[in-house]
Amino acid sequence: MADLSNALDTAIARLRTDEGAPLELINAVFDAFAEGGAGKLAAWIVLKGDLTHLEPVRAAVNNLVHAIEDKLGDPSNPSRNQLSSAVLFIALSAFGDALIGAPLRDMLDQEDDASRKVVAGLLPYFLLKAER
Repeated sequence: MADLSNALDTAIARLRTDEGAPLELINAVFDAFAEGGAGKLAAWIVLKGDLTHLEPVRAAVNNLVHAIEDKLGDPSNPSRNQLSSAVLFIALSAFGDALIGAPLRDMLDQEDDASRKVVAGLLPYFLLKAER
């Protein structure tokens, strides 16, 4: 879990310094779950039922929300709740991709980065104003 936390911290650093498209953020988070089997380890921890092992990841997830908030910066941009929803969407997608993404993409004859592109394409919908 420390590796996952460190990988999320790396994603945050990339977000804070990179001016790239949302795909850069998506790639960083997906990489955090995929590298070193962190997503599979998280699944095992959840299935085992001892969620205390996930606690080191809490700060990294909250830091990711803050980093997105800082990057957007403008008060006319999305609320904290919308940003948290966006991070939830990204993290759940990355987690699922780490667990079953490769075989599912193969079944659907999709490219290796197809999941990442789908998430990057949908991300703006999470960041729209609530009144729209």
